[in-house]
Amino acid sequence: MHSLITGGAGFIGSHLTERLLQAGHRVTLLDDLSTGRYENIAGLEKHPGLRFVKDTVLHSEVVEMLVRECDQVFHLASAVGVKLIMERPVQTIESIFQGTDAVLNVAARYRKRFLLTSTSEVYGKSEAIPFREDGDRLEGPTHKHRWAYAAAKALDEFLALAHWKESRLPVIVARLFNTVGPRQSGQYGMVLPNFVAAALAGREILVHGDGSQQRCFCHVKDVANALVGLMESPRAPGEVFNVGSTDEITIRELAELVVKRTESSSPIRLVPYQEAFGSGFEDMKRRVPCTKKIYSLIGWQPSFTLDQIVDAVIADKRNSLESRL
Repeated sequence: MHSLITGGAGFIGSHLTERLLQAGHRVTLLDDLSTGRYENIAGLEKHPGLRFVKDTVLHSEVVEMLVRECDQVFHLASAVGVKLIMERPVQTIESIFQGTDAVLNVAARYRKRFLLTSTSEVYGKSEAIPFREDGDRLEGPTHKHRWAYAAAKALDEFLALAHWKESRLPVIVARLFNTVGPRQSGQYGMVLPNFVAAALAGREILVHGDGSQQRCFCHVKDVANALVGLMESPRAPGEVFNVGSTDEITIRELAELVVKRTESSSPIRLVPYQEAFGSGFEDMKRRVPCTKKIYSLIGWQPSFTLDQIVDAVIADKRNSLESRL
């Protein structure tokens, strides 16, 4: 099996690459390294089953060639992180939808199985907890830039499912909930790597808002297993699946857990959203997936505990710091 991964040098893409190579797949990665990092895949590039192409999903000739040659497409290329969304909303909207449209059109031409990674953000401010795939979405007003990402990813989903409806192109949508683990960068506002980096350096740990917002964190290796399982399932096409943990923790509690596991003396400071992101930002209090659908289809559920996840991120950050010395 030959798999194409767009955004393959990213955090999730690199772990998915490892998982597929271990299963004996040939893997082609397409990434322009705008948010992905070569370091994520440097240790894999000599693998005989891997090819890395540095280019954008908007380069039509390259996408045409790579999709034609592969058997299936994992489309992970996307703008990532709250910070990037707030700072560059035009780039966020254009890159997400135009990129997905470009790759989907070629996948449709060659009838390639296609998995789209979407996000829990599409549920917006819904209070129907836990979020179900067939539940209603509730987004904020358009002048709040926070919702640009949610709207763009929802449009991605509409487009992918339209291809399924019109031509039965085998598309699968996976909505990811707070994926974390080794190699994740805090550059674009990802909470856990930022907390760990601050704790290891003895700096203040900055918690946005009042810290009472609740999230569920899932290890990236569990997520990679879910994506592979969905792609392999004959009953997955045309469907949307939540992928994430159902164990909740407040962001303040997460900061306290990081302090404990790192044995750090870092203080925790609350930062108002407006100070952190400027105007136009809103957040949701809880984000919890219902994962009954994916479990009933492929028997998937997370295997890593939150303590194990935090320890893995701590070990990864410590290794990175030591390698620079």
